Amino acid sequence: MTDQDPPGSAIAQLLTIMARLRDPDGGCPWDLQQDFASIAPYTIEEAYEVAQAIAEEDFAGLKDELGDLLLQVVFHARMAEEAGHFGFDEVAQAISDKMVRRHPHVFGTDQAEEPGQVSAGWEAIKAAERAEKAGNRPTSHLDGVALALPALLRAAKLQKRAAAVGFDWPNASAVLSKVDEELEEVKVEIAALEDDQSALERAEEEIGDLLFVLANLARKIAVDPEVALRKANAKFERRFKAIEAALEERGLAMEDSDLETLEVYWQAAKQTTRPPGR
Repeated sequence: MTDQDPPGSAIAQLLTIMARLRDPDGGCPWDLQQDFASIAPYTIEEAYEVAQAIAEEDFAGLKDELGDLLLQVVFHARMAEEAGHFGFDEVAQAISDKMVRRHPHVFGTDQAEEPGQVSAGWEAIKAAERAEKAGNRPTSHLDGVALALPALLRAAKLQKRAAAVGFDWPNASAVLSKVDEELEEVKVEIAALEDDQSALERAEEEIGDLLFVLANLARKIAVDPEVALRKANAKFERRFKAIEAALEERGLAMEDSDLETLEVYWQAAKQTTRPPGR
């Protein structure tokens, strides 16, 4: 594509490529074998790779990852068109209509001076859309929170929906008290495991409750729990690899080192991998 190409020509080219890949007469055997269910995991994976490129501020990588994610949309739209459901143009038109509908302060006469006003209006419009879609079926304020979301992210979204209608703790201190309560219940069930293996199921439930309330605590102080855990994972990975490197320098292997030795290296790794000023 060049600067002289008309707008949309790159999209048209991509749609043509996908149609060729899915053509029963000479298309790609792998692409032809796929369906919505088999492609869905790739779609999720590509979305996470976009998020990783953003976190790393890798903008060259971001361009590639956005292309991979766009391919997923094109792939699903092509399969839907083959089945007679809808095509890519209808997907693009549907999201265009939605963006106009959900931004009446831009495309209509409503007023919104602050991001908070925009968010409140957005949620109100989404709620109205859900009610219209449900028709005469019973509805819930929790409808539409996708089951396929990572559990921690879904917990935060469920709690945000509940908070929007007043079902919420008054402040972070109140949530902290609940964290302490849930942690004590986890301790009780773990202690019971020594004499009662049936306590394992109860321990699982209590750990779930603890994670759920921790997600709420994060939301209460405007921290994304998914992002927080992702950063914790990255920090653990950096420190663990630092231990491996330090041991290798001394001709040692982690699996041959006792826990006390590893703890010494862990504390050293914490110092060398800690951000400035922390």
